[in-house]
Amino acid sequence: MSVRGIRGATTVTENTSAEILSATTELLKAIFDANGIETFDDLISCIFTTTLDLNAAFPAESARVLGLKEVPLLCCTEIPVPGAMPRCIRILLHVNTEKSLSEMKHIYLRDAKKLRPDVTAAQ
Repeated sequence: MSVRGIRGATTVTENTSAEILSATTELLKAIFDANGIETFDDLISCIFTTTLDLNAAFPAESARVLGLKEVPLLCCTEIPVPGAMPRCIRILLHVNTEKSLSEMKHIYLRDAKKLRPDVTAAQ
């Protein structure tokens, strides 16, 4: 069994708790569905980042609601690169799996699809 990373990103239209939590829940569910994650026993940890313009809620709250109660979660802010996509939430999920790197499905939703058109074309 290997440790693999699964990436994902999404955006919100405004800095509200409801928007941040809803978008993060949507993204997590899409990552779980695409990668066949049905239980959380093989999840090692998850890092959530937001751009500086999102501070109304911790995205990790949505993971706790979904049942990731034992998985270590960390929220951080992205570095403020000029011209970077605004109102963006990113996820890096670490998982124990038998799957190869090429079998991992990275998910980009909403405006975040523009970040990785090479990945979203395969979704």
